[in-house]
Amino acid sequence: MDTEAQQTERDRSSRPSDSEEISDTEGQEGRSRFALVSRITEWLPGGRITLTALFCLVFLLLLNAFVVQPFQIPSGSMENGLRIGDRVLVNKLAYRFGAEPRRGDVVVFDGTGYFGDADYIKRVVGVGGDHVVCCDKKGRIEVNGRSVDESTFLYPGDGPSSVAFDVVVPDGTLFVLGDHRAESSDSRDHLGSPGGGMIPVDEVIGRADWIVWPTAHWTRLHRPDAYARVPAADGADG
Repeated sequence: MDTEAQQTERDRSSRPSDSEEISDTEGQEGRSRFALVSRITEWLPGGRITLTALFCLVFLLLLNAFVVQPFQIPSGSMENGLRIGDRVLVNKLAYRFGAEPRRGDVVVFDGTGYFGDADYIKRVVGVGGDHVVCCDKKGRIEVNGRSVDESTFLYPGDGPSSVAFDVVVPDGTLFVLGDHRAESSDSRDHLGSPGGGMIPVDEVIGRADWIVWPTAHWTRLHRPDAYARVPAADGADG
């Protein structure tokens, strides 16, 4: 056999294959990462338990900042659906990708400069362009000429409003009311304030989707059907 050919065969057989080289590289990287984690756990008081707790904390902070945020109901303005002390989960992604608040949504918003220096939770009754009037001949709120039956979520014994109003909601804002109208300070009470009682959509933190505490009150919050037949401000169905 050709000596040169024999040497070539031996050279090829003695070299590690590409897959072996890649596997060795990945192994080195894995060992490096493991060594880094080991060094961190040795440095931290409490070791792995502390490191795990820190990872969980960072995860919860990111979740709270960008996805969902717990909110505690501070008053009776949304009874009976939401009671004082209830905790709801606010979906902060609900309006992040082009979606807009809709009539009937329960939203949490920053009221600074409009209602007061705090976060508030109310129900959306009118969106940009809507003509909202109280009240029709039967005492119901009227949106774009359509009467709305709110009896399924209004606090028992409350009427739609003891204050008459006739407003057109500017684009990019919301007209909001509490479900316990007799105990709610909302858009009706701030018609003469800066912003005319309207809340800019940009100030909405998110939509309240779930009651999570107390566990006996655990439930999902649904948009009521009362607003489904309200036409859009331009006359199209909305």
